[in-house]
Amino acid sequence: MSRSAELARLIRDRAGSAPPDYGLVLGSGLGHLGGMVQGVGIPYADLDGFLHAGVSGHVPQLYVGALEGRRVAVFGGRAHYYESGRADAMRLPLEVLAELGCDRLILTNAAGSLRDDMPPGSLMLLSDHIAFAGTNPLIGEATEARFVPMTDAHDPGIRADLRDAAAAEGVALPEGVYCWFSGPSFETPAEIRAARVLGADAVGMSTVPEIILGRFLGLRCAAVSVITNMGAGLSAERISHDHTKAMAPLGAEKLERVLRRFLRD
Repeated sequence: MSRSAELARLIRDRAGSAPPDYGLVLGSGLGHLGGMVQGVGIPYADLDGFLHAGVSGHVPQLYVGALEGRRVAVFGGRAHYYESGRADAMRLPLEVLAELGCDRLILTNAAGSLRDDMPPGSLMLLSDHIAFAGTNPLIGEATEARFVPMTDAHDPGIRADLRDAAAAEGVALPEGVYCWFSGPSFETPAEIRAARVLGADAVGMSTVPEIILGRFLGLRCAAVSVITNMGAGLSAERISHDHTKAMAPLGAEKLERVLRRFLRD
C-alpha cells in the first residue's frame, strides 16, 4: 500500500469515510480559519511524511469535517519551497487529498500587491500565475504524466463561483496574475518592476507549486490571495513576516465570508 493510501486510511478512521467536497490550503496568518470546521483536527505530526510548516502564522494540522453544509479537508499550514529546497514539499498532502476522493482544491496565500487598486486588506482571485522561481514540483517525476497542460490551471468554473460568492457578500474580488518567487527573502524593488513588466499583479512565495501538483493529480484548482503589503518600492511600508502576519487579518475576515458563501451556495 502506498504512503498516501495508508495516510488516507488513518484519516478515514478518525474523521469518517465520506470524501471531502473541497480541499483548502491556508496561507500565512490564515491558519486560524481551520477553526471554522466542525469535525476532527489531526496534527501533521501524526501524518508520517507531512512536512511541518516551519513558519509562524501556519497551523500544522489537518481539519476534516463540515463547513456550511459541505465536507471539507482544511490544511492549516503548508510547507514552502524555501524551507527545504523542495518544490514538491506539498506533494504528499495533495496525494492524500486525492486519495480521500476529493477532486477540488482551493488555495489561499498572503501576497504583496503590484496594483494601486489592491491595497493591504484586499483580496485577489488568481486568474493565472508566473513561476518566476524557475523550478517545478514535477522535476524528477518518471512518468509522462509530468507533461501537465496549464492552460486552465485556475479552474474557470470555480473562479466564477467564487466571484459570485464575493458579489453576494459585497466583497471586491478582482482577478489578477500571481508571480511566484522562491523566498525566503522578500523581492527587491527591481524584481517588483520586472514582475510588473511581465504582467504580474501580486507576488508571493507559495501556491504555484500546489497548483501544478493539483493539476498533475487531476484536481480542479483555484486560489485567492490576501493582500498584506505593497511590493517593494511601491510604498513606504517596511515589509517583514511580522508585518505580513499583522496585516493578514484585514483580509481574512473578507475571505472567510466569501468562502462560507461559496460553500453554502
